[in-house]
Amino acid sequence: MKKGLYSGIFGSFIVFGFLMYIMLCPSEFVILSTNDMHASLDNMPRLATAVKECRDTVFTIVVDAGDRWTGNAYVDLAEGRKPIIRLMNAIGYDVAALGNHDFDPGQQVLDEAIRNSEFAYLCANMTSEGKWLRGVEASKRIVTPEGVAIDFVGVVTSYSNGHPDGNDNNFEGLKFEDPQVVAERECEASDGDVKVLLSHMGDDRDFALTQRFGGYDILIGGHTHKVLDTLVNGTTMGQTGRKLKVVGATRVKMRGSKILSVEYENIPLKVYAEDGEVKAIIKEIEANPALQRVVGSMAHSTNHIGLCNLQTKIIKEATGAEVGIYHRGGVRIIEGLPEGDVTVKDLFDNEPFFSQVHLVEMTPAQLRKLIVEKYNDTVNAKESHVVDLYATTPYTIVTDENDMAYDVRFPRLREGRKYKIAVADYVARNYAHFECENEVRLPLLVYDLDVAYFEKNSPVKVSNKSLHKVIVRKK
Repeated sequence: MKKGLYSGIFGSFIVFGFLMYIMLCPSEFVILSTNDMHASLDNMPRLATAVKECRDTVFTIVVDAGDRWTGNAYVDLAEGRKPIIRLMNAIGYDVAALGNHDFDPGQQVLDEAIRNSEFAYLCANMTSEGKWLRGVEASKRIVTPEGVAIDFVGVVTSYSNGHPDGNDNNFEGLKFEDPQVVAERECEASDGDVKVLLSHMGDDRDFALTQRFGGYDILIGGHTHKVLDTLVNGTTMGQTGRKLKVVGATRVKMRGSKILSVEYENIPLKVYAEDGEVKAIIKEIEANPALQRVVGSMAHSTNHIGLCNLQTKIIKEATGAEVGIYHRGGVRIIEGLPEGDVTVKDLFDNEPFFSQVHLVEMTPAQLRKLIVEKYNDTVNAKESHVVDLYATTPYTIVTDENDMAYDVRFPRLREGRKYKIAVADYVARNYAHFECENEVRLPLLVYDLDVAYFEKNSPVKVSNKSLHKVIVRKK
């Protein structure tokens, strides 16, 4: 009897000692993060190597903060946008938030992508009243081998129109709550040891949240394409820019369930070798000669402003309009095009939205209101206080000392006259102060117009200087 009693007590001490060891012994884990990759494939093999090397040394979780596609013809023209999901599965992602561009191909395509993914999708501020996107979760818990509970919450930005950036019809049957309010609510409901927000709100809204609410230990952001590494009110915040040039690495040290330290770093992916398996997948994806077809050429290199100028000219001439207008964010090749051949892929990468053209009538007064209100936009800060709307006619935005626009001068337009104006979907459907008459949505895709223009007018020349400027004047 005594022997059994002593052995039982001895065994209990062993178990107790093991539990105390687990509770008191330091442990660590790493979160590797990406955001706004926009279907960039070039650095995927290097990312795969980074993930493998990290997982060989420490418990590693791989996350994405939204916008996986819209920006690469090899992905965006493929059935169901499957190539990017295939690559993310191969790399071993664990959790992903929804970004606004993930809705671009429609809810059915997004739903199929989610079902083909080997990782969880999070969007706590979205609810679906339709048959799609019911597999999206609000949060996800991952537990380390040492028993540390890490709770991930995902949110996507939403504006006064009731949904994220994008065409209204992509969000029918979906409801989006204020992402900041929902982020706070989900955090307060969590009893995890470490709380992580995957936010596709943009750094401006991320800062607004963390400055007043310190509940999250880590915030991995996206949407505004910033390279960010900072600490605000106890929350470590990181963002990796765009196009998969760097990977975010958050190293968390624990003692039991207590956080000892959180360190974030943005690491350039160029320092890693390419993973052969993932490189072979990409080679297979890019084996599409149709996308390499040369449709024309540039007579000289052009920057982003030059491409904006060119886009306004193309839609103006194709529709017989008097003025062409295009928004800065709709021209996606930020670095411009080099001198020489231009391919189908180049033109699709620059306009991957399948946008149509609207032909409308507007007066200078209506144009003035549109430009002023967009410059002063308090809702979508990344598009405000810059020249957002490019046009084939020059204009000057007049601001006060606080950088608030109050006038626009059009040297070549006559006040009171109605002008026939060509404009793309995004402006016509989403800009709050777009007012016009006799609007007609033409069955013309901007991408098709671009191809036709290059086929007819190459080598293409365009000015790289803006026709628009901002000046400061006292009211």
